[in-house]
Order: sequence, then C-alpha cells, then structure tokens
Amino acid sequence: MPRNALLVLLVIALFCLVTGLLWWLLPYPRRNVDYVVIGGMGTMVAMGAIFLILIRTSHKGKDVFFKRQPRKPS
Repeated sequence: MPRNALLVLLVIALFCLVTGLLWWLLPYPRRNVDYVVIGGMGTMVAMGAIFLILIRTSHKGKDVFFKRQPRKPS
C-alpha cells in the first residue's frame, strides 16, 4: 500500500475514533452546538496528527521551522 494512502486511512480512522469517543462522552440531550464541537474536535485532532506525521517523516531535520543563514565572513 502506498504511503500516502496509508496516511489518509490512518487520519480517517483517527477522526472516526475521536468523533465516536466524543459522541459517547457527551450527554443527552444534544444541541446543534454539541455536534459542531464534536466535529471540530475530531478535525483538530486529525489535522494535528497529519502535521506531526509529516514533520516527523518528510521534513526530518534539526531546524524544521527556522533555518539559520550562513554567516558572512567579516
């Protein structure tokens, strides 16, 4: 299985897991706002996972966010 397809399946599974867990944890009766919170939290966790996986695998290095410029000789 290609790496990108595996990443997509992992993120979808994580989204479903978080959404199902929050669905189970939030008490009844649910309002419309509760569904927005459940979906928002699931999306936030899934996107955070994508970010962490890509930083850890594709962009390995010491300075991921900030790259130092070489010093000019004086």
